Amino acid sequence: MGFDVEKVRALYPALADGRAWLDGAAGTQVPEPVIEAISDAYRAGLSNVGGPFESSERSAGIVAEARSAIADLVGASDPASVTFGPTMTALTYRFAATLSAGWNPGDEVVVTQLDHDANVRPWVQHAQRAGAAVRTAELDPETGELPVGNVLELIGERTKVVAVTAASNLVGTMPDLKPITDRAREVGAVSFVDGVQHCPHDHVRLADIGADFYATSSYKWAGPHLAAVVAGDPWTLENLHPDKLVPAPESSPERFERGTNPFAQLAGVVAAVEHLAGLDTDATGTRAERLAVSRKAVLAHEEQLATQLFEGLADLDGVTRHGAPQGACTPTAFFNVRGKAPKAVAAALAERGLNVSAGHSYAWEAVHALGVGPEGGVRASLSHYSSAEDVTRLLDALAELAD
Repeated sequence: MGFDVEKVRALYPALADGRAWLDGAAGTQVPEPVIEAISDAYRAGLSNVGGPFESSERSAGIVAEARSAIADLVGASDPASVTFGPTMTALTYRFAATLSAGWNPGDEVVVTQLDHDANVRPWVQHAQRAGAAVRTAELDPETGELPVGNVLELIGERTKVVAVTAASNLVGTMPDLKPITDRAREVGAVSFVDGVQHCPHDHVRLADIGADFYATSSYKWAGPHLAAVVAGDPWTLENLHPDKLVPAPESSPERFERGTNPFAQLAGVVAAVEHLAGLDTDATGTRAERLAVSRKAVLAHEEQLATQLFEGLADLDGVTRHGAPQGACTPTAFFNVRGKAPKAVAAALAERGLNVSAGHSYAWEAVHALGVGPEGGVRASLSHYSSAEDVTRLLDALAELAD
């Protein structure tokens, strides 16, 4: 295996500050190739698309390259299935508004307690406006898992959308999605999968997931702040007609992208996908083939660190981990330290050179289902550039705080 975490870390300027960056679920740092790609795009000169000159053609080329890169990353069949937007939240609202146009009283949407609120509230709000019913699948508060049956029993003949996460941003749970997306398709419903926390920690194959739409945010996997929603089949986009300006493109996915795309940021997206594809230096072949090899190497590295983290937390008296999935999960731990407020713990860790998140992390339904309330807890989330030393530093600091 050609994955060397120290060589990977050397590509990230931010990591040179000596801190342990354990907040990957809130956003990863950016490697030199991405920084350079964005800078180079600006240096070369960019113009809006449609012009008969080089800088305009360069921008159009960057957009096309970025669609192709995202398609390779998630295993999409066609780059034309990739829609860009500023954030996953903004894109979800955009798709919710479009899909809900045909909803009527008596129709239903299915959401879950496991999801980030960005894949709950847009659907709930548009359902309320249409008079449609909202059905919420409950998670298991002991394990933090989302039992498949809890979702399947809510999907019926009046279901219009099933919104479900591929990986919890709070506790790391990775539900079994295929039975859910299959059932949604059987009843004619659309499945909208939040892959924001899933994409950084799995080798994504849309065909295996079966989602009609899959959302990802590049700043969660070493890219710039930009998001994409990928359709399982471009035909799905062709049959949706969002609100748009009259002279805006009629073609998809362009008609979903409001205004001018951020061309330099998209150049960074391409560089980020290339970076991920090259994390295992033994990987060869096409970008998709290199991604398959490199993602496998990264997953092995993260699994080892996750074991160290989870076992270490379990050994600490006074530290309670919320949600301990028995099945697949990302290297994310959500916990509290006895007698200490989550924000106070995060601040104390920050003083010790450790970056972690605290609060509800916008997993609004989940923090209530887990019984911790809006104050939430502390979240430590590992990335491909995390090291065993980072985890050891965290565990040692928590042992001191819990004493």
